[in-house]
Order: sequence, then structure tokens, then C-alpha cells
Amino acid sequence: MLFVISDEVRHKNGGQRMIVTGFANGMVECRWYNGFAVQREAFREDELYAGKRESCAQE
Repeated sequence: MLFVISDEVRHKNGGQRMIVTGFANGMVECRWYNGFAVQREAFREDELYAGKRESCAQE
């Protein structure tokens, strides 16, 4: 895994900063606030890149 829970990530196609909240079935579960409500979605790991806070588990 490239990311750990609580890492800040962004989608490679742009969008909001998101927080990694879990992992399931090879997907990275993320949550973010869109200005009105908390959103959540799962992404493939290769669709994301690390945000400001770097994971201490990076290679």
C-alpha cells in the first residue's frame, strides 16, 4: 500500500483534498467535505497521489 489511513490525497484528475479512511477490495476509501456535506468514495490506488501530509510508510 502506498497510503495509510489519515493520509491526505488528491485524485490525479483534480478535485478536492481527501482523507484516506480505509481500504477494501483493493480500493482506497476516501472522505472529503464539498462545502455542504461529507462525501465518500473508493478509488483505485493508482488514481490518487499524496497531498500535503506525506505518509511515513513511503518507500
